[in-house]
Amino acid sequence: MSENDSLAILMAMARKKAAISSAFTPSAPIDNATLFSGRTRQIGQLTNAVFQKGQHAILYGERGVGKTSLARVLKDFLKGIGTGQGSSDTPWFLIGSTNCEGASTFQSIWTALFRDIKYNRQLLMGFSSQKKEETGCLLDYCPEPKTAEDIRQFLEELAQPLIFVIDEFDQLRKQGVRKAVADTIKTLSDRAVNATIIVVGVADSVTELLAEHVSIERALVQIQMPRMSPDELKEIVDKGLKSAEMTADDGARGRIADLSQGLPHYTHLLTLHAGQSAVDNDRIEVTLDDVEVAINLAVEQAQQSIVRGYITATISRRGNLYSQVLTACARTEKDELGYFSASSVRDPMSKIMGKDYDIPAFSQHLKEFCTKERGNILQRTGFPRRYRFRFTNPLMEPYVVMKGITKGFIPQAG
Repeated sequence: MSENDSLAILMAMARKKAAISSAFTPSAPIDNATLFSGRTRQIGQLTNAVFQKGQHAILYGERGVGKTSLARVLKDFLKGIGTGQGSSDTPWFLIGSTNCEGASTFQSIWTALFRDIKYNRQLLMGFSSQKKEETGCLLDYCPEPKTAEDIRQFLEELAQPLIFVIDEFDQLRKQGVRKAVADTIKTLSDRAVNATIIVVGVADSVTELLAEHVSIERALVQIQMPRMSPDELKEIVDKGLKSAEMTADDGARGRIADLSQGLPHYTHLLTLHAGQSAVDNDRIEVTLDDVEVAINLAVEQAQQSIVRGYITATISRRGNLYSQVLTACARTEKDELGYFSASSVRDPMSKIMGKDYDIPAFSQHLKEFCTKERGNILQRTGFPRRYRFRFTNPLMEPYVVMKGITKGFIPQAG
């Protein structure tokens, strides 16, 4: 093979790997609707809220289920829908988004939202029929959005429909900020202002995010984001690989969906590594062998917070079964909120150990996993003898399973 031929092959492989890396982004939310998969019902609920005056939305669920990705691709789904006011290139609405922090205030949230919305074309302001060319951002015209009434009065002067995405709402810690946001939703809804607020946060329920401010529920479309189904996860695999002109066999698709446990982050992570493994082996089809390579890479390159959490929870003298019990917890059947019972740990624990294990053999482990000494890797709810458990960080579960595979607790697929 000539040097030119070798170079051409290397370049082709590099292009293929680049295409895979563009399609699968485990470290960042999806921001392109062409690569977004599943969530048909949630997309419908969100778009309905946008098109109904006085309606706003709250998007909630576990961490890592794709809430931010859905909010980010909303503009692509809404482009030119049913208004005749825009085209696929020039949407008729404008979207601003911001992420909350513990120290965020009401004013800092709206300052960030207004700064994120750019004016770059003729807009009709107020009741005047005079049009003029506007440049800059929305903040240039409302420099001090301090109260709900400030927001309402300013937005009523705009002919342009607007969408405001307030993400990481659960991170807010300053007193009164959530109430101020709730008051803004209420006043915009009561006056049917042509703007939609979308609140996004980690929570099991709307009440958990809004606390005592549930009086605004009538103004909110409540959209729960559950974990994704196996079919939705396989769609992520297929759509992303198709963009790189690749495919995956049924075994690989099923293995990735199973290991992901409903969390798209891991579907992206595993398919990224598996796809690149296939390219390294001069194939355009991902196989189970590639997924096994991906498992090892995912464990080796896991976030340090995940690795530290696992070590803290399982460190012990030889002979203790913390690693095996935690792996069994990750393999249990869970309810829609991710909870499992002690009794559901018996079967996976018995399979891992190769003999029957009953609750007394691991009940102390479950109790300790809920303590600070073990990093609170699990959280517990309910009553004695009827406790239910779940992983505090959902992203820990697939890591624990893949760690169990590398330790030999769970057999490799084959």
